Amino acid sequence: MHKLIFLFLILAVIFSCASCSNKQYQVLFQQRKSASADTTASKPEVAAYQYHIKAQDILEIRNLQNSKNIVDLNPEQAVISSQGGATTQSETYQVEEDGTVALTGLGHVSVVGLTRYEAQMKIEGLYQKTYLKQPIIALKIINLKVTILGEIKGQGNYPLIKDKTSLIELIGEAGGLTDKANEKNIKIIRGSEQNPKVTVINLNDISAINDPAAQLQSGDIVYVAQNRRATRTDNLQNFSSLIQPALILFNTVLIIFTLVHK
Repeated sequence: MHKLIFLFLILAVIFSCASCSNKQYQVLFQQRKSASADTTASKPEVAAYQYHIKAQDILEIRNLQNSKNIVDLNPEQAVISSQGGATTQSETYQVEEDGTVALTGLGHVSVVGLTRYEAQMKIEGLYQKTYLKQPIIALKIINLKVTILGEIKGQGNYPLIKDKTSLIELIGEAGGLTDKANEKNIKIIRGSEQNPKVTVINLNDISAINDPAAQLQSGDIVYVAQNRRATRTDNLQNFSSLIQPALILFNTVLIIFTLVHK
């Protein structure tokens, strides 16, 4: 009887140690039958993605021309460098609901629907015609971002600072995959809540490096699934968490029964 009690005590300790489980992302983004999914085996041709400016976007605009005969976009905010040359500070501008951005000397300029490069060239051309001599305008859209979750070392939101950012670049910036990650099952979720589109990327395939479908867009959610081994481990931990209370109760009953019948 003592050996039996000892055996059950050992089992209880083992299941107790295995019961700690982090299931936070295991059930996220489970694809429903109604959701569409592209796989690397049967992907249509994907056009090169170019973001088009929308209302409420935040634009960072700078005049890179520092010659003395050039009028800065905002002269009162110019900074004099130690070499004596003038440098301009970047400024941020929000695109209004009517699709325009208010710029010094130009007034309201329509930019909605334009790519970053198109807006940059338009603003540069307008300044050259009306306000500046040989301007060099740099424009960035600084509010674009993607979210990465799951088996990745650095989960969170990441800004898209380039016109084209690949999934590989994002994973690298986030610190790489964890040892629980399933590199064959990385989902990129985009689109509206009513009509989401799920693209599955298999990083075991070398072609995924240059896959146009792996070019990220603002608002994308990237989810890195667990591999089978990690899933089995979590299932075992879940089972142990269910059976642990029963084992503890059974051990307690055995101990009481033994003490009563001594």
